[in-house]
Amino acid sequence: MRTIYLTIILLLSLAFGANAQRAKSVILIYLDGGPSQTDTFDPKPNAGRNYTGSYNKVCKTNVEGIEIGQKLPLLAGIADKYSLVRSLTHGSNAHETGHYAMITGDTSGGAVVYPSFGAVISYKMKDSYKGILPSYISVTSANSRFNEGGFLGNEYKSFDTGGRPESAAYEVEGVVNKYIDQERMNKRMALLQKFETEPMAKRELDSLRAINMEFIWGESRELFNLANEPDSVRQRYGKSRIGQSCLVARKLVEAGVPFVNVRTTGWDTHKKHFQKMNSMLTNLDKALSALLIDLDERGLLDSTIVLCGGEFGRTPKVLWEAPWNGGRAHFGRVFSYLVAGGGFQGGKVVGKSDKTGENVAERPVQPCDLIGTVYLLMGIDPYGTLPHVSEGDLPILPSLLNNKKSNGLLYEIIDVKKPSYEK
Repeated sequence: MRTIYLTIILLLSLAFGANAQRAKSVILIYLDGGPSQTDTFDPKPNAGRNYTGSYNKVCKTNVEGIEIGQKLPLLAGIADKYSLVRSLTHGSNAHETGHYAMITGDTSGGAVVYPSFGAVISYKMKDSYKGILPSYISVTSANSRFNEGGFLGNEYKSFDTGGRPESAAYEVEGVVNKYIDQERMNKRMALLQKFETEPMAKRELDSLRAINMEFIWGESRELFNLANEPDSVRQRYGKSRIGQSCLVARKLVEAGVPFVNVRTTGWDTHKKHFQKMNSMLTNLDKALSALLIDLDERGLLDSTIVLCGGEFGRTPKVLWEAPWNGGRAHFGRVFSYLVAGGGFQGGKVVGKSDKTGENVAERPVQPCDLIGTVYLLMGIDPYGTLPHVSEGDLPILPSLLNNKKSNGLLYEIIDVKKPSYEK
C-alpha cells in the first residue's frame, strides 16, 4: 500500500513539473480564536437579528457585486487587491484541531505530526534564502505548538519576536534590549575575549559571534525599529498591536524574509461579541488595508502572498441566552479567508455559504487546498514529499491526495493554468 501511495505521489509530482515561482514571501495575518465570517468577509444582512445582531448592514466594495462587513470600510475600498474564499471547511469546532488543520493543511488523521506551512516554506527555501534573520518569524508569538517544525525539526520552527511593537521601544527577544546599548555590549565582548585562548575554538567562536553581532547590532536590528518609520505611516496602520505588527511584517518581507506570521488574539468571542468587535474590526480594517496598499505602492504585492483568517469561524446564530449574552461559539463547518498578492488575483470570490452562513452552498475548500495553492505560488510542488527521519519520504500534503479531504487547488483565483491531470 505504501509503495502504491508513493508511486501516486511521484506520478503527480512529475506531471506537475517545474513551477515558475510567483511569490517570494508570505504574510499570514492569523486571527487566533476564530473570527466571525458573517461579521467580516461573508455578511448576511437579511438573515435577521438572531444572526446579524447589531451588524445588519454591509460595506459595498469597489468591485461590483462584492460586499463585506459593515465595520470594514477601508478594506471595502480596495477589494480589487484581494479575493475572498467563503467556503473554507474542516468541520472541527476545537481550537487545537482547527489550528492544526489551518497551520499544517493536514486533516488526514494520521499519527505523524506535520510541520506548519511556514516551516515547510522555510525548509524548502533553506538554500535560496541568504538573510541573517530567521526565514520564519512570528510577530509577536506563534499561534500554537503547531507552528513548530513538526517532523522537520526545530531548526524550521517559528522565531517569536516577543515584545510590543505598538510601544515606544519594541524589544525583540534576543535582539533588542533597551537596557543594553552598544557600548556596554562592546565592553562585555572585550572581556569575554580575554578568556578565549584556544586558537581553533576561538576561530569557530569568532565566526558564530560575528553572525550574532550582525543580527543584534547590524542592519537587521533596524528592521524592528519602528521609530524610523514616518509617523504618518504608523498612523495609517494604526497604533494598535495588529497595526504595528503588520508594519513590522512589511519591513521583514521587504528585507526578504520568506514567511511572517502576524498573530492577533481576542477573536474567541463567546461573550460580548459585538462589544469586542467594534474595536477589533476597526483595528483589523486599518492594519490590513494599510498593509495591502503599502505592499502595492512599494512593488511588493506581486511577490508577497497575504492571507487573513483563523482556525475556524463562529456560529452565524448569535447566542443571546445566559451566560453568553450575545456571543458566538466555535464554527468549523464554513468560514472565510482573505487572500491577496503573489499570484492571487484580486476582486474575486471563491465558494459560497447558504443564506444564513451555516453551511457550504458551493465549492467547498479544504485547508490543504488553500495551503497547497500557496505552495504552488511559492514554487513548491504541492504533490511533492518531505523527509521524515524514520518514515522516509512523506507527502507534503497527504490530504491533497484524498478526494474526501480535498476539492482541488484554487485555480479560479490564481495566475496559473490548471493542468489537465488536476481534478
